[in-house]
Amino acid sequence: MKYYYDLHMHSCLSPCGDMDMTPNNIVGMSKLLGLNIIALTDHNSVLNCEAVMQLGEENNLLVIPGMELTTQEEIHVVCLFPTLEKALEWNDYVKEHQMQFKNRTDIYGRQVIMDKDDNEIGEVENLLILATDISVMDVKSLVESFSGVCYPAHINRDSMSIISSLGDIPTECGFRCAEVSSSGDIDKLKAMYPILNDMLIVRDSDAHYLENMKDAENFFELDELTIESVLNKLNNN
Repeated sequence: MKYYYDLHMHSCLSPCGDMDMTPNNIVGMSKLLGLNIIALTDHNSVLNCEAVMQLGEENNLLVIPGMELTTQEEIHVVCLFPTLEKALEWNDYVKEHQMQFKNRTDIYGRQVIMDKDDNEIGEVENLLILATDISVMDVKSLVESFSGVCYPAHINRDSMSIISSLGDIPTECGFRCAEVSSSGDIDKLKAMYPILNDMLIVRDSDAHYLENMKDAENFFELDELTIESVLNKLNNN
């Protein structure tokens, strides 16, 4: 069956995410747009995934816990996990490898943790958008050690992408999937970077605001609607 997805979006936990990106608003808008599968991928944190997953279960929406990791090369990588427990373990690992720099809310905005009723239950003090000391060359094997799947985000962008930073997608990274944002020309990218011809290409919204979320358009053909099925698809199995 066809299941419509958006595997890259941010909540009010991301410093660049709008405060309207609350768990209820994210799930409600996803349903209105006709999505079947979403992943919450805040910058270097998974701490709003629990609330969104709880709401997804109540609203027949598959929610995958995830994170948009910033590597030491300042490359964004979408990391997705089979369970909240594995995502939280990864969160603890990443926290140990982050720069300890206090967030300036007057510059970057707040980094708010919410429950499933959109109540504020905490706030992350250290700025989440900074690079970690995790290399893009190691991230795939590290994420897999937490049973997860990862892929380079918005590879066609001029900043924070693997191509803008490294000039290509090194085979040594081992990625089997890559994300192209809506403005990217997939055929042109495949001609310029032949490695993409052997990779699954996904399109996600990278929404930081409710109005950035996209109508259901991109889909996977899956035998069943489970996180395991989605992760297997992303592994290009």
